[in-house]
Amino acid sequence: MKFNEFFVGQTFKTKSLEMSKEDIMRFASEFDPQYMHLDEDKAKKGRFNGIIASGVQTLAVTFKLWIETGSYGDDVIAGTAFNNIKFIKPVYPGDILYTLVEVIEVKEKRNDTGLVTVRFSTFNHNEELVFTGDLSVLVQK
Repeated sequence: MKFNEFFVGQTFKTKSLEMSKEDIMRFASEFDPQYMHLDEDKAKKGRFNGIIASGVQTLAVTFKLWIETGSYGDDVIAGTAFNNIKFIKPVYPGDILYTLVEVIEVKEKRNDTGLVTVRFSTFNHNEELVFTGDLSVLVQK
């Protein structure tokens, strides 16, 4: 979508994605190798009673689901900021995530571009909010 097609208050809903234990452990082994993501026995004795997804993985899944809507298409130029990131609830193996995306700001720039800021609200299959964050990107007019 072109910059001029976005407006404050516009909302999108992504498809869903199930978080498997294997995917959680694979991601964590490469990008966040902490016990709560990798060591089932130790994680069962911890605060979360089992392994959980890395917050970084939850953020990455949120972004993936948003991009897969195709809303930016080839009109996106680059991300400029990711703010107000909050990991609200743990994500467990078997959780099914989806994201609601709301346009919270549009700001014209020079050179035929504009800045679009969206707020991500990612939920699990129990309709519990697990993640929020605001992403700003430069988009062609």
